[in-house]
Amino acid sequence: MITYRMEERGKKKKADYLYGEIKKEILGGTIRSGEKLPSKRSLAEHLGISAVTVETAYGMLQDEGYISPRDRSGFYVNPLRLPAKPEMESGERTETPGGGKLIPPGEEQSPRRIAAQTGETVAPVEDFPYTSLLRIVREVLNDYRDRLLLRPPNAGCMELRSAIAVHLNRYRGMQVRPEQVIVGSGSEYLYGLIAQLFGGETVFGLEEQSYEKIRLVYAAHGVALELLPMDRYGISAGGLRDTRAGVLHVTPYHSYPTGITAPAAKRYEYISWAAERGAWLVEDDFESEFSVPRKPLETLYSMDRNSSVIYLNTFTKSLAPSMRAGYMVLPERLLPRYREKLGFYSCTVPSLDQYVLAEYISRGYFEKRLNHIRRKLRQKKSPPH
Repeated sequence: MITYRMEERGKKKKADYLYGEIKKEILGGTIRSGEKLPSKRSLAEHLGISAVTVETAYGMLQDEGYISPRDRSGFYVNPLRLPAKPEMESGERTETPGGGKLIPPGEEQSPRRIAAQTGETVAPVEDFPYTSLLRIVREVLNDYRDRLLLRPPNAGCMELRSAIAVHLNRYRGMQVRPEQVIVGSGSEYLYGLIAQLFGGETVFGLEEQSYEKIRLVYAAHGVALELLPMDRYGISAGGLRDTRAGVLHVTPYHSYPTGITAPAAKRYEYISWAAERGAWLVEDDFESEFSVPRKPLETLYSMDRNSSVIYLNTFTKSLAPSMRAGYMVLPERLLPRYREKLGFYSCTVPSLDQYVLAEYISRGYFEKRLNHIRRKLRQKKSPPH
């Protein structure tokens, strides 16, 4: 029987603590693949907590793909392919032979579309936070004054980079230093930086069905591309095995236009692939802000222990399409290469926009807006009877 000291959870909610402890034991092999978890009622009685708490914790584990229910049998641990411990030196990668040809999707492909989403999701225009943003703009104009006239640092204003780092830690469980955050004018600009970061000799692997701008931007920078076949969980195992790619660009939360969300097993498969090849992953966290489950799904960046994931996101979806501001988080071991090859670029987001965004995030307005949007999506998905 699972045993945890619930009194040691600190400030964590009981369900969050239980979810974290069970996940830790699954990843550590204490709870093995295929093993049946205790029933909600028996575990609740054993730990002295409510069955609702256990149900919530199990629900979060199911949302992320760690466990699955079986009819009239309970919850079982899903098989996971976990990466080996990192052994490579900083910046090294090994070349591996591979296919390089376009493989059409197999018969197995049956993309799961996220409920209530028939394409791209955007924040509701009628709920745009005019009042709070107007107040912040006035205060920034009054308080920052001459600083608004200065050219922002190349990687972005430290105020915004720090606010993003704190937000990612609090909202997505990502351990990020402000120095790792690079601010730019949207995802397309950041794709271009990544293309230049790895040069023209590295093959990029893309989901065969993905946001077209990803392919167009990389191609415009002369990047060699392989479009990899997908199954209902993401890029297929065969596609990963045969590719010559040294960089894999994935959208694990919501692959557009298929709507596929990669479960935990597939995300660990990506991480294992990168660790075995000495390759890199670009995690395009498209539409993750609109996660309907109980908590935002775990990012590849937070799951990775090999420092091989570049994380990308923008404010275009969560605020407005006109908000041309995004960011990427570089692994620590990529920072020297970035500074050497691309550190000369000027930041493409105006100082005023950066300081306003920094205040909007730091004061809690951004998280409040995300929670509001998610509540509305949940209501739309599950209308009252």
